[in-house]
Amino acid sequence: MSFRVQPAAPARPNRCQLFGPGSRPAIFEKMATSAADVINLDLEDSVAPDDKPQARRNIIDASHNIDWGTKYLSVRINGLDTPYWYRDVVELLEDGSERIDQIMIPKVGCAADVYAVDALVSAIEAAKGRKKRISLEVIIESAAGIAHVEEIAAASSRLQAMSLGAADFAASMGMATTGIGGTQENYYMLRDGAKYWSDPWHWAQTAIVAACRTHGILPVDGPFGDFSDDEGFRAQALRSATLGMVGKWAIHPKQVTLANEVFTPSEAAVTEAREILAAMEKAKAEGAGATVYKGRLVDIASIRQAEVIVRQAEMIKA
Repeated sequence: MSFRVQPAAPARPNRCQLFGPGSRPAIFEKMATSAADVINLDLEDSVAPDDKPQARRNIIDASHNIDWGTKYLSVRINGLDTPYWYRDVVELLEDGSERIDQIMIPKVGCAADVYAVDALVSAIEAAKGRKKRISLEVIIESAAGIAHVEEIAAASSRLQAMSLGAADFAASMGMATTGIGGTQENYYMLRDGAKYWSDPWHWAQTAIVAACRTHGILPVDGPFGDFSDDEGFRAQALRSATLGMVGKWAIHPKQVTLANEVFTPSEAAVTEAREILAAMEKAKAEGAGATVYKGRLVDIASIRQAEVIVRQAEMIKA
């Protein structure tokens, strides 16, 4: 292992990020009482241009007047290629309460995009004397974003999370699909005449996970568009969790339960992880660097894998 130790990601639950338009304040109370770990109030794609100023005011009011409990409260601003984003940041941080935890930046294509928002946020925090340091989350939604994912992950000490935005990413890449996440009808392999569908997002997710883990950032899977397909959502979430992602977006309230189910380690998984740690402790006491657990070899790498599961379970429980 490199002598430059891989930094730990922020120790907070991020199993599900529930999205809601800033133009629909009537749903804010329900979002606040949901089981989602993160609430993303949106000023971007789900809000029509004429509604954006009022949506900002709605979110600002909600930051003062709604009890968000232990939710991590995030606001997705508009893209840096629009005339809206700077007003989003200025008004949110000058008029919004300290309850706002995070700003989500969409369509990030390079490290300079993150720097621009970081600089503006830093100036406002200093000018207004804000006590809470705002964190950032970025969405990778373009060919440029995935090409520069490593430098983006290293762009700011404020950066805590990174998500994959499948729809805009597909459009930027020129992918022949209108699906948002999940397997795609024409992305399959043949074996003995039978079709097997693979995951067209796999390589991009892997790049995001690697960049995030290198720089101590939470990697998050984005939206699954067909909210009538519970099994499709679950399958996508399970693939993402297996790759190392910590959570997934919910664009419909029914997806919250599904995401929490997948990204919460099962009792069986936690029990096995603890047993592996105990087996390795015993082996260590006996002067061995490896041992056998349920017929398979476990060693130092197994300890690290088991520790991830146990830490995640303890963090969620806490």
